Parts: sequence; structure tokens; C-alpha cells
Amino acid sequence: MEGGNDSVVIEFILVGISGGPHVKFTLFGFLFAIYLLTLVGNTLLILLTRVDLRLHTPMYFFLSNLSFLDIFYITVNVPQLMVHCLSKRPSILGRCLAQMYISRFLGITECLLLAVMAYDRWVAICKPLRYSLIMSNRVCLLLAAMSWSGSFLLCLSDFLAKQPRFCGTNVINHFACELQAMLKLACSDTRSNQIVMVSTSVLVLLVPFSFILVAYVHIIAAVLRINSTQGRAKAFSTCASHITVVALFYGAAIFVYLRPQSKSSPDQDKYLSLFYGAVTPVLNPLIYSLRNKDVKEALKKLAGVKINC
Repeated sequence: MEGGNDSVVIEFILVGISGGPHVKFTLFGFLFAIYLLTLVGNTLLILLTRVDLRLHTPMYFFLSNLSFLDIFYITVNVPQLMVHCLSKRPSILGRCLAQMYISRFLGITECLLLAVMAYDRWVAICKPLRYSLIMSNRVCLLLAAMSWSGSFLLCLSDFLAKQPRFCGTNVINHFACELQAMLKLACSDTRSNQIVMVSTSVLVLLVPFSFILVAYVHIIAAVLRINSTQGRAKAFSTCASHITVVALFYGAAIFVYLRPQSKSSPDQDKYLSLFYGAVTPVLNPLIYSLRNKDVKEALKKLAGVKINC
């Protein structure tokens, strides 16, 4: 519905990707492959952490949380994107705000979980003798619960802020109902929403990212004190996957949400959002499995392949 200036908008048109049918069919194929790989890769990773005793450790417990989140995260947006690739009028009716808040909740949870995983690596390398005592099952459950509940409370603050009123144009230059793109359409005062959005972005992006950087400074210092080259390589290998995921996810998210709005580009923002919303979830299981000996051996065992020690 696209009415006059006083009409309230309840239906939004998502621009997505511009181009002819061949471009949209190509995007559909790409998204279908990404979605299928994400479901298979992350489900397999969750299964491995459940059935293989060697993976019953805090690191893999948090990794299974991340995999569950990635399945949920990509399911919120990508199936709808695929439908829109085949639709002449890619619109979303009534559930646009719900999609926006759910995506934001999952994105914030991932930020917090990555920080918790950095803490786990810091304890494992800097305090190895006390690792099992510090990272007990109770502590792991508590840290995971704090990540999910903390994200919910932060999203609740967004929801309780003055809700923007949408009237006039209903065309969103984005692949999904994204907060920044939607606020640009509001015909009411959005200053309170902008303040809450920036404050939340600083709290869930800069603060956890700074914590991760400090943790890895201590980790690198501890690793460099290890005398053997083999010991240093093993210690670094346990962190390499996590560092890669952090760089991909935080790099894209910080660039989108903490860049000055005057320098933002709607087209650039929507493709970056597509990257950390659709591509990152499929990369996570690949990064953690390809660079992790324990996961590869557990996968071989699950597939019935004999491992030669």
C-alpha cells in the first residue's frame, strides 16, 4: 500500500537487486546454495559436538550455540529473499518490523557469543591449569544464557523506544527490513530511535570487539612465551578460526552501523548486510572444520572412515 502523506504504511516494497530476470535467477541460485550449505554445515557441526566425546568441551559448546544461531539467522531472511527473486513485486506485509527485530536480536547475540568464545580461548591459553575449573559446565551455561538474554534485553530497549511512524513512500532500498533503511522512511521524529541504535551499536560492537582485541593481546603474549615452535603453532591454531570469523563479522557490521551516516551508501550497506547476514553463516562451519583437526577427525569417524593415527 502506497498512499498519501497521511496514510499509514503497512506494506513495504523491497528493492533488493536491480536487474533483469537472468540476474535475479542467478541470485536465487546463489542464495539457495548458501542456504542449503548453511543448514547442512551448521547442523552437522551441532551433531558432531553432540556425538563425539572429544568435542564435549566449552569451545565446542559455544560453537554449537553459534551454529544454532546461524541456522536461525539465515532462515529469517534468505528464504524470503529467494521468493522475492522470483516475484514481480517483492513486498512484505505486516511482518516487516518483526523480521527487523528478530534479525537484530540474532546479530547482537552473535556479537556477544564471539566475545564469550574469545574469553574461553584466553582462559585456555593463559590459564591452562585452571581451565577446567574456571570454564565449568555451570559457567558455560551461564555465559551462553547471558549472551542470549542480554541480546533480548538490548533489543527490548529498541522496541520500547518511540516507534517510528511510516507514511508516504514504502520502498526500502534493501534486501530485507533493516533498521537503518527503515528509519530513513519514517515520517515521524526518529532522533530517539537513532540515539538508541547508535548506543546499542557501540555497546554490542565496540565494547565486545575491544574485549576480544585485549584478550588476543594477552593470548599472543602468552603464546610467544612458549619455548617450542610446535607448541606455539598448536596454540595459535586453536585461535585462528575464531579470529577469522571475528574479522569477517565485526568488520562488516562495524562498517555498516558505526560509519557516519553522511558517508553511508544505501547500495553498499545492503550488500555488506547480505554478506554478514547470509554469507558469514555458511563460512562459520567451513572455517571451523577446515582449520580444526578435532572436527575433521570427528567428521571422519561419523562417516565411518578409519583414522590413521
